[in-house]
This record gives sequence, structure tokens and C-alpha cells, in this order.
Amino acid sequence: MSIWWSLHLRRDAASVPLARRLLLGTMETAGVDPEISYDLSVALSEACANAVEHGGGATRDHTSEAFRVTAYLDGEKCRIEVADAGPGFPAAGSRPRPQPVPAEAEHGRGLSLIEQLADHVHIGNKPGRGGAVVSFDKILKWREDAPLTAV
Repeated sequence: MSIWWSLHLRRDAASVPLARRLLLGTMETAGVDPEISYDLSVALSEACANAVEHGGGATRDHTSEAFRVTAYLDGEKCRIEVADAGPGFPAAGSRPRPQPVPAEAEHGRGLSLIEQLADHVHIGNKPGRGGAVVSFDKILKWREDAPLTAV
């Protein structure tokens, strides 16, 4: 079984729950275990929130006003990618690993949370044009009554 979809969303806070609901609906329909679905939806929300907050930049074609979310459910794995048109992350050698954040802080936990919820995480930049790309995947578990299971 293989399902994939891609969204081109405005850099607006309302886009975050839209992407999350689409992912949850897709996984529920396919029969993915609710705990796995929840973990991936939280990770997706964090990646989208980062794109909304940090994914802007002045470009001639206004691509900075949008970001892209792509999800693949393929066999036993789900892979999600969130890409924006902002300045991207610092060069890999100079990018610090996510650090612990004080409990009272309102920001700064997103990438660490994604790393905790997913099995594999890649944080980088789009080649050429710039912009950040956060991709992550997780091995899926299925409900007993799953209508679509990995084959």
C-alpha cells in the first residue's frame, strides 16, 4: 500500500492545523495505529510552525509566502517533508544541535520534539534556491481492523 500527498500552504498559522488534520485523516482511513498517528501529527505541527515562523524571505516570485508539506505512507513507513523558502539553516558544520530549553520558554522545542517523536530526522537546506527542509520518518504500526495494510 502506498499513499502520498503534497500541499502548498500559505505561511499562516491557520495552515498548521489544516496539514495536521489531513495527515490524521489519511492515517485513520488507512488504519495506522492512533499513537503513531498522533506522534507524527505533533511532529508535523512543529515542522509547519517552524516554516510559518521562520520560512520567509524576500523573493521576486513571492514563494516566501508559502511552504510545502509532502507525506508518503509507503509500506511500513511514513515519511513527511516540510520545505520553505526562507533563509534556511546555518551551514551544517556550524548548526548547533538542539539544546535543552527551559520549561517556561514558549519557543525553541520544535526540532528537539521532532527528533524525539520520529525514527529518523533530516534537517537541511534546499539546494540552490535556499530554504529549509525538515524531513522525518517513522515505522508504522497498524490497527487490527486496518482496511489498508502494508503488503
